[in-house]
Amino acid sequence: MRDLTVLFDPASIAVVGASDDPSKWGNAIARQALRAGERRPVYLVNRRGRRVLGRRSIRSLAELDDPVELAVLAVPATAFEAAVDDALAHGVKAIVGITAGLGETGALGQAKQAAITERVRAAGAVLVGPNCLGLVDNSTQLYLASDTFDPGSVALLSQSGNLALELQLLLARRGLGFSRFVSLGNQADLTVTDLVRACTADPQTRAIAIYAEDFLDGRAFAAATGAAVTAGKPVVVLAAGRGAAAARSAASHTGAMTSQADVVAAACRQVGVHRAKTPRELADLLSVLIQPRRPTGPRVAILTDGGGHGVIAADAVEAAGLRVPELHPQTRDHLRSVLWPPSVLTNPVDLAGMGERDPHCYPAAAQILLAAEQVDAVVLTGFFGGYAVSPAHAELASAEASAAEDLTKLMATVAKPLLVQSMYPDSPACRQLVAEGIPVFASIEDAVFGLVALAGPDGGERGPTGLVPLPKPARPLSGGGYLACRQLLVGAGIAVARSIEVRTEAELKAAAARLRAPYVLKAMGSGLHKSDSGGVALGLIDGDALLTAQRRMQRQLDPPSFTVEEMAEAGDGVELIVGSRWDPRFGPVLMVGLGGVLTEVLHDVSFALAPVDEAGARRMLGRLRAAALLGGVRGRPAVDLGATAAAIARFSVLAASHPEITEMEINPLLATPVGAVALDARAILG
Repeated sequence: MRDLTVLFDPASIAVVGASDDPSKWGNAIARQALRAGERRPVYLVNRRGRRVLGRRSIRSLAELDDPVELAVLAVPATAFEAAVDDALAHGVKAIVGITAGLGETGALGQAKQAAITERVRAAGAVLVGPNCLGLVDNSTQLYLASDTFDPGSVALLSQSGNLALELQLLLARRGLGFSRFVSLGNQADLTVTDLVRACTADPQTRAIAIYAEDFLDGRAFAAATGAAVTAGKPVVVLAAGRGAAAARSAASHTGAMTSQADVVAAACRQVGVHRAKTPRELADLLSVLIQPRRPTGPRVAILTDGGGHGVIAADAVEAAGLRVPELHPQTRDHLRSVLWPPSVLTNPVDLAGMGERDPHCYPAAAQILLAAEQVDAVVLTGFFGGYAVSPAHAELASAEASAAEDLTKLMATVAKPLLVQSMYPDSPACRQLVAEGIPVFASIEDAVFGLVALAGPDGGERGPTGLVPLPKPARPLSGGGYLACRQLLVGAGIAVARSIEVRTEAELKAAAARLRAPYVLKAMGSGLHKSDSGGVALGLIDGDALLTAQRRMQRQLDPPSFTVEEMAEAGDGVELIVGSRWDPRFGPVLMVGLGGVLTEVLHDVSFALAPVDEAGARRMLGRLRAAALLGGVRGRPAVDLGATAAAIARFSVLAASHPEITEMEINPLLATPVGAVALDARAILG
């Protein structure tokens, strides 16, 4: 971990490229830096020596006798290299490169940027950017971005300046501000991983929000964010590129079905990081995750002042995999003591118009529900917040404000979460709740999305698995054909069907005599999808059928050789696909799914960073839509999950120990009640 104290709390600052022209970055940065002029010296550098914002400037750092710890460079790309050299010569230890036009412009710009970065590192300095918006640390009064980021406890790390400004607005509406903001830019030196580590160690940061377009070292990023989660600081990631990977191979099923989004999602899931698909989702997630209250299970009580809102909320909660349990008689008796007779006391609890008489019924009912043993979280949905702004109920404004205050006092005493969905999320009462850390949403689906994030996998029963360390690289393969891959699997302890390679009809007949019928015949060298090309014949009942199939394939495909195999009995088995792909950022990625010839059609798969242990393999199987098939359905016995998970875990270690294998898969891996056996496999070397 690099010490970034000089970056976030420098003793002195220079703004190189400071300008009196409001249209230039050097003007905005200088204006912000001077907000804390009493905290530390701020030197303005203007190559013409003009006055900037009413202050004297210097032409270069060489004119300055005083030391400078941090320099912000807001100069044209043509002047950036010289400005870096001047800063390093003056002893600057942290550089923030606002300048654009370097690494993002192509090969020449990347080479120039790399050379500059090397000089920065050699000098023992650090560089943020270039091509960034700047940074802010509110706890040290360090304001080096063009905009103001209101104080709070969220650290925002963003590779997009404009998106950071949008997130600033979205978080402000949810009562959240920033401990730190860092614009990542090109990540020439300091990366998102470096900054996650620094923010994890920052006592003012309670949660970390990230927008990233490139993770560089994906496994290091996963490890760093996982450490933040372990330290009690939730992390939410908005990742660009949720479509197809920029360069994905379709040579195998695994390559065809693995996208960048799958890989990022797998990494985040393993270390407990939350993923958002939109800026609004990111803000919603932060609003619930930053609060200390967590449900200990999946049971949700719904409190509403209208039957429609209650039913819709119940449907949304159950569709998300949580439960809306029936309340115990004792809980209903407690509710009956504070609500009026028309109220519905099942779950959802419907106030049935009582809020229009006395808004204090909301906190009274919420208190009982939060205290109920059979409830892990409460969702309040519907009209609350609307009494003060509705002309029909204006006389209830003060009572509603008092009820909101009672809710905030109640939440200060309980460990279970309360999430609110209101038709009037910007009303005074709802703003009261938000100001005290109670999340308020405009739609029930957003509230449930936040609740699911709070509950975690399986309603909070199981946490993240974490990353399994990479094994040492094994001796590289010289070829990735079917037979070489089979040998690799056997060496890893994965069962395969008995097989003999043959080239002539005589060898074919000898193999048939040694193996048990029915047989499978496979043509070697015919490509990965052998069934598509007619390179596989199944269920050959005797030697004559085997010979007929061999002659047909010889005429049509002219393969160099064949394999004769004993056909596995698949009656009570389930065909799975187990694949790996080496990702340029995250390393080996494991895929498990429903296998066979319809793999790409069904697309029932789950992903993880490899390797995984047997528990991780079981979780991957449990995430499949077809997971119920493995447990036995309609009289079929359950498969041996232990043996199946063990085979998947061994495969993952194998894939992770061979970086020369760009893609590898077993398809199918036949999971049966008595074990798991690999029926076909191939490795692709890169």
